[in-house]
Amino acid sequence: MEFNKQTVKALLGVVCGGIAFAAALLHLDVVAGAAGWLLGILAPLLLGCAIAFILNVPMRALEHCLFPHVKKANKLRRPLALLLTVAAVSAVLALAGMVIVPGVRDAVASIAAQVPEAFERLQESAARFQEYLPLLANQIEGLSIDWASLSQKAVGLVQNWGKGLLISGGGLVSGIVSGVTTFFIGLIFSLYILLQKEKLARQGRQLCYAFLPEAAADQLLNILRLSERTFSSFLSGQCLEAVILGTMFFVSMTLLHFPYALLVGVLIALTALIPIVGAFIGCAVGALLMLVNDPWQALWFIVLFLVLQQIEGNLIYPHVVGSSVGLPSIWVLAAVTVGGSLMGILGMLVFIPLCSVLYALLRQLTVHRLKQRRVPAEKWREPPKK
Repeated sequence: MEFNKQTVKALLGVVCGGIAFAAALLHLDVVAGAAGWLLGILAPLLLGCAIAFILNVPMRALEHCLFPHVKKANKLRRPLALLLTVAAVSAVLALAGMVIVPGVRDAVASIAAQVPEAFERLQESAARFQEYLPLLANQIEGLSIDWASLSQKAVGLVQNWGKGLLISGGGLVSGIVSGVTTFFIGLIFSLYILLQKEKLARQGRQLCYAFLPEAAADQLLNILRLSERTFSSFLSGQCLEAVILGTMFFVSMTLLHFPYALLVGVLIALTALIPIVGAFIGCAVGALLMLVNDPWQALWFIVLFLVLQQIEGNLIYPHVVGSSVGLPSIWVLAAVTVGGSLMGILGMLVFIPLCSVLYALLRQLTVHRLKQRRVPAEKWREPPKK
């Protein structure tokens, strides 16, 4: 190996990188603390990027539909598309709230109406329990209990519980205020991103070509474009699948005369945005609402849910979402399983498009290597005949 200036710089970079990696492994707590501190600072900006990416999917479609042949409307097309997108998303959330809130209110009122009957049953149980009170009193008299010490412990326990409740309540209030503030800052930041997305993309490409070799910059930009297309397609497919599943529940529950058909359909459509397992949350809420009125009806609802979930999970979801991201059905299920095990709900949302990107890159690399090694197609298309 020739020791020139570039070789020495490369060796120094490898050595410095190895030392930094070893130091990070030896001080993982410091690295984790620094990473958490940095994420806390960048949380509004990262949230804004995520909101901008989500809103960009419908906004881009609207931009293509608004005045496509009117050149004078170019300056107004982007703000108008953004305004319509925000209005549409807000309207969908408002309509969902208008369906969910009254339904939950009626369910709570139904539960409250059954409280007197529950108290009557409780009084009957207490009356039967009074028959055993004389025997219980004789047993208590035979015990030596330090009631003063016991009462002091009880008072101390209540005081500690009250202090903890006040502290946790203060933390809860500050957490809610911080979360709301972060959301609004992220929302405003996302609007700026969407209004200037071409300029920001151009600046990003300039940075790539300024600080990376041209071949590496080309490869990085190709991966980013593939990732953007895949994640956008996944978002569209996931929303379509949620609408299909919610509609299936609304129609089937209406035909079978189940109560809360619209409420359960909207709940399942919203929770189905979480891949594979999200609909089970809506099922639990729907079953709980029906359990108040008729336990048998709740049982039949669970049976209906299992049937529709099997249809959706095995036929609709892998084909709708899998085809939208270009990932075979088996790998969709594998991505959801692995992502949920590693990162919970967030992992389920991220791993499907991430695995689709890796699948596409691996497919391209495999085809390139097969051509490079000049492997005949007959050897890998069909198994060898015995």
